[in-house]
Amino acid sequence: MVAEDEGVLRPSPQQPDLLRIHEAIARLFATQGDWRRAYQHLRSALDIARDGSLRDALTSSYNRRYLDERLYGPFTDRQPRPALGIALVDLDRFKHVNDTYGHLVGDRVLRRVADLLQEELPPDGFCARYGGEEFVLWLPGVDAGHALRIVEAARLRVARHPWSELQPGLRVTISAGVAHEGPDAPTLPENQLRNADHLLYAAKRAGRNKVAYHDAQSTRLITHSE
Repeated sequence: MVAEDEGVLRPSPQQPDLLRIHEAIARLFATQGDWRRAYQHLRSALDIARDGSLRDALTSSYNRRYLDERLYGPFTDRQPRPALGIALVDLDRFKHVNDTYGHLVGDRVLRRVADLLQEELPPDGFCARYGGEEFVLWLPGVDAGHALRIVEAARLRVARHPWSELQPGLRVTISAGVAHEGPDAPTLPENQLRNADHLLYAAKRAGRNKVAYHDAQSTRLITHSE
């Protein structure tokens, strides 16, 4: 289910200020006839505004619109294509969190999980809210083993986080499916995401709080203890 606030920005405190500063500087240079510098600052303002339209309002991670641009954009046909790992992550039994502690606590959980997922991503990697309590991790330029280590580290960060400080008795875990393709692989990113979705369900069926991936023979699970 896609989040109702998808595509709307929850801006950082600095973002509106930066936007106004660039606009003000652009107006100043324009009054002085320095159109080149005015244009540069207008472009910076437009980039800031565009980035806002690609952020999720609740978690400040990227939103579904941005993810779709990466999944279906013209760059997907670019050759050579780098190695890419895609993980689909889902909060375990999140409905129980909302039903037990309320939606305000649930929103705080989503924000904190998004923060934890965005740690230690590779260069050019990102986290996007796919919808509801699901997130996608985009992991370019890493081999399969590295992609798995990144996702497993994220799973452990969530499982070990002191959730009881937010609400006594609260415990939060995630499950994930990881699909990896090497350089110049024929599989498009949109199909990788579909494969990650199948693997996510395998992790759920195996008891949750697990990472599932596929090797040459079968679907496997990372079963490290916490």
